[in-house]
Amino acid sequence: MTERDQGQDPAPPSNPHNEVDGSEEDKHAHIELPPAESTKQQSPSSAPLVNSNGWDGKLRMPPRNAVLSNPEVLSDPDYSDPDAPPVEQIEADEDLLDDYPPDSEDVDLVHCRISSIPALRLERFTKLKRLCLRQNAITSILLPETLGETLEELDFYDNLISHLKGLEDMKCLKSLDMSFNKIKHIKHVDHLHTLTELYFVQNRISKIENLEGLSNLTMIELAANRLREIENLDTLTRLEELWLGKNKITEIRNLSPLRNLRLLDLKSNRLTSIGGLSDLTNLEELYVSHNAISSIPADALSNNKKLRVLDISNNQISHLENISHLTELEELWASSNQLSDFREVENELRDKENLETVYFEMNPLQLQGPAVYRNKVRLALPQVKQIDATYVKV
Repeated sequence: MTERDQGQDPAPPSNPHNEVDGSEEDKHAHIELPPAESTKQQSPSSAPLVNSNGWDGKLRMPPRNAVLSNPEVLSDPDYSDPDAPPVEQIEADEDLLDDYPPDSEDVDLVHCRISSIPALRLERFTKLKRLCLRQNAITSILLPETLGETLEELDFYDNLISHLKGLEDMKCLKSLDMSFNKIKHIKHVDHLHTLTELYFVQNRISKIENLEGLSNLTMIELAANRLREIENLDTLTRLEELWLGKNKITEIRNLSPLRNLRLLDLKSNRLTSIGGLSDLTNLEELYVSHNAISSIPADALSNNKKLRVLDISNNQISHLENISHLTELEELWASSNQLSDFREVENELRDKENLETVYFEMNPLQLQGPAVYRNKVRLALPQVKQIDATYVKV
């Protein structure tokens, strides 16, 4: 059926200057833009304002097409156009540091649109201990060798760095933050023997590797990457905090050497069970929310008697069980599961003298009787001071 058969004016001839030939059409995305609707409302009782030819006085435009020359931006979050105009940048020269005396121990240049480290002339700071270059446009780590004798904290959070070259001389470094960059591989850091804190949040890392020399590391954060397996952590025997949330990990494994681990974060992964924790006898905080865990096996937490915080929320757990031995428990987060029995809550938790906070909202035991839910929790657990997000009135 033609446009004329449908009661619409035919579209005007296309402009030959706007046509895209067959060779170019595959490189472009076409988006049809609907015609603008009239905002004027017509009274139901009024006669339609049309002439004898059926024209109602509105300008009818033919469908329009928008052509995107870079359709990848719609589907690829990592896409970048090499021909796009550069982001406006402030010259990263010594003027930015005029207010810092040469004996400064702390330099903080956040969100200054810096793209060149050498132009900052950092070698003038002979006592520099902390350098923060967050939220800039830095692509390469080009630090003067002289900083290696004094620098202890280095922060490149939210830049454009894709490779970890340039840290060879940082022999005193204790903290390194490379979060929110474009790093795909962990390399060129295993010589940083004094490092105690390492941050790689929100990068493109798919494998834990090349950390063998970091024997003094106490905290590593690898959340929001592309990890599928916990591996190559054997030499990090002093590690106390391991943050692995928002990855693609399917199994808790290879953690036995980490006897000093106090905190383990595995939320938002692909776990279906809790296990592999029997050797972590010093574990105090465990976060496994937003996974696909259906139960807590009898031996899952049997050796983790120092647990103070347990977060199992947003899973598929139907029975609260096998946690009665956790006498040090202070917080239990179990919202958005399939828990339905208040007797299990009382049996597992009533004798926990240190328990102050519990979350059970969005479980059947709350949804089936929301009006009496809080009172039932208080009766079952009289020691708690906070139920979900609300403090208990004394």
